[in-house]
Amino acid sequence: MSISKRAQQFQDLLHQRGLDLTVQELPDSTRTADDAANALGCEKAQIVKSLVFRSALDTPVLVLASGPNRVNEQAISRLLGDKITKADADFVKQVTGFAIGGVPPLGHRQELELLVDEDLLNFDEVWAAAGTPNAVFRITGPLTAILPRHQVICVK
Repeated sequence: MSISKRAQQFQDLLHQRGLDLTVQELPDSTRTADDAANALGCEKAQIVKSLVFRSALDTPVLVLASGPNRVNEQAISRLLGDKITKADADFVKQVTGFAIGGVPPLGHRQELELLVDEDLLNFDEVWAAAGTPNAVFRITGPLTAILPRHQVICVK
């Protein structure tokens, strides 16, 4: 089964990094955690939401949150010592190289401050976006094993 050019580019990046993970495209959008969980037949909590924020100092911050969890922006601002706000679509594309809804947890255009929801570590298998709103990939084992420099936190 062939996948779109953008999803294939992400697949190639995974292989270049020595990761034996497979991108798949679904017929329906996986833009939201609910959509993705329904399409994949998994728990919403197994969906990795990639949420990009922008700090007051213009630092890009990527929070990988478990599907049902809402990110407490005030708590993360305190943790970072810099106020964060949700990034707009242009900033997300500029710093990650991906559009909102398709931002994967790794392989970004530039280095981001990466924060990982501790709740994602409760699962042996999670699913994350793979470059487009319809593309996903399954991560077995600890999510943190495939990530660049990051910090595990409580996002709630």
